[in-house]
Amino acid sequence: MKIDTRIHFEVSERKILLRLFDTVFVILALFLLDSFVDFQYIDVSLDNLWWIVILGLYVNVIGTIFEMYNLQVASNQFQVVRSILLTASTTVLFYLLTPFLTPFLPSNRLQIIYFFGAIFSALLIWRIFYQAFLASHRFEKKAVLICDKEEIVELVGDLQAADPHYRVIGYIDTGKSESYVFNYGGVDAVQTENLVQFIQEQTVSELVIAGAKADIITVPLYNELLRLLEFGFPIKEYTQVYETLTQRIPIHYLDRDFYRYFLFSRSNQNKLYLIFVRAVEIILAIVGLIAGCAILPLILLGNLLGNRGPLFYKQIRVGKFGKPFKIYKFRTMVKNAEAGAAVFATSNDVRVTTFGKFLRKTRLDEIPQFINILSGDMGFIGPRPERPEFVQELSDIMPFYETRHIIKPGLTGWAQVNYSYGQSFEDSLIKLQYDLYYIKHRSIFLDLNIVIKTFSTILFYRGQ
Repeated sequence: MKIDTRIHFEVSERKILLRLFDTVFVILALFLLDSFVDFQYIDVSLDNLWWIVILGLYVNVIGTIFEMYNLQVASNQFQVVRSILLTASTTVLFYLLTPFLTPFLPSNRLQIIYFFGAIFSALLIWRIFYQAFLASHRFEKKAVLICDKEEIVELVGDLQAADPHYRVIGYIDTGKSESYVFNYGGVDAVQTENLVQFIQEQTVSELVIAGAKADIITVPLYNELLRLLEFGFPIKEYTQVYETLTQRIPIHYLDRDFYRYFLFSRSNQNKLYLIFVRAVEIILAIVGLIAGCAILPLILLGNLLGNRGPLFYKQIRVGKFGKPFKIYKFRTMVKNAEAGAAVFATSNDVRVTTFGKFLRKTRLDEIPQFINILSGDMGFIGPRPERPEFVQELSDIMPFYETRHIIKPGLTGWAQVNYSYGQSFEDSLIKLQYDLYYIKHRSIFLDLNIVIKTFSTILFYRGQ
């Protein structure tokens, strides 16, 4: 059997590719600028390696904040031009304002224009090339599913919604009924005896098994899988593929063997990690409260004109291990917004005041929660604390919901930076998947990722 050896880039590899060539193109542009124009600000050479490294670091970090490495943004021409403009402008600004790490400010303003033009042009040319020749061709991956035909619509929809370059083109039905052949949206039914031939003809990249029960694999299918495995063909489990593509835990698909897939991160019990995180949280909380005090007069004025009522708002939320605590916020809704039963807030909630909308969009309404962080009721990063009324309801209909309480709730979190406001139980299910992904993969790297994405949320005015 001949395995498909065409180049294919996984999601993580695409992001590495973008970061690498962003840096390479910027350095190359500055080298060409130095060669053909009287550019004196930075000389691209080994003697100035430190300055070049700092520039590459700035491009990558600032590019992350402005979503340069969001694959959906990278594939959209309008959005990527906006991100390039913001990234180039901010990179130049930071680079010029940190002369203790970078070259001293140029005396000639024309040098700054050259510098900006080189960075902007380099990023723009590379990203146009990426969209034209790479994004639509090299990234496509074809897969075959082994599942019950009754599940094919949901399984295929979930995978392809997560990554449009991931294409399920065939499936093997493991159901008991063989009364009819079901083909769905370009996904062909494949007979077990034709599996190897189908994989070769269609240049399939991997086989995905979707089923928690061992008895779905018949003896003939088992022999075909063993044959493929002997040739080094990738065979994966559905929950692993789903988790990699969506960065969520598929709790709706886990069965009684959930413990095989849902392993807690060691960071949850790592004393050194927890001490470091707590120290950082205290520092950030103190800085946040000082900044909050600095802008408090403006918030008081806005509250007086746009809220007309108490500035602060207190509410009972559920914390670590299910312990209730009082959360503090700047009030964003009208007084007595919940005269009756508790209800989910919506994206266009009529109870939110004019000034309250501004506070929510900028996340300024959450500044008082730094008090909760200092007191230890909350962390800086973690699942958002929910109200007891909703926790009870959600726990009754969602398995694993109480699992999110094994760590402290957070001011921001993986669900908050990846998903919109929870307006229903369905939204809460998706946010729970993100929360559990964080608990499973919790680490310094993921924490930094969330912090950077939080900056993006604030800068692009996407608060809830």
